[in-house]
Amino acid sequence: MCARDAGSSTRRSSPTSTPARIVGWSTKAALTAQELPLEALHWAITVSKGRLSGLVHHSDHGTQYLSIDYTNALEDYKITASTGSVGDSYDNALAETINGLYKTELIYLQGPWAGLDHVELATAGWVHWWNTKRLHHALNYRTPQETQDAYNHHHAPTLVGA
Repeated sequence: MCARDAGSSTRRSSPTSTPARIVGWSTKAALTAQELPLEALHWAITVSKGRLSGLVHHSDHGTQYLSIDYTNALEDYKITASTGSVGDSYDNALAETINGLYKTELIYLQGPWAGLDHVELATAGWVHWWNTKRLHHALNYRTPQETQDAYNHHHAPTLVGA
């Protein structure tokens, strides 16, 4: 996420459009394919520890998200993009809502900012709050992390002979 624009990857616990846990984000002063979206994407890949099934990278139709580098990275890791061609943005409205809340609740409300390092630190705190403290009506008043934990527990493979 960035004060000017956002690039984030989320993991959904089900195929429905519910508030998702943010697993990758980035803040940058400039928007280029090499920086903002790819950094958020690579962070999400790292955090997901190779469990990329269900990972959706949310973005808009900005040129930095439609670049060859960005598109190739999504294809290489078989990650779903939340936008396709103009007019079929799948569940991107959810990402736009999260980005709007981020900007309203943090960037605009607590600015002006002394520098990008202050935005990065505040963003890390906001993402942690979003994932672990903020209760979501669509998740039966649970957090995205609680929902993900319950999903993982229910779908965890049974260890044989352990």
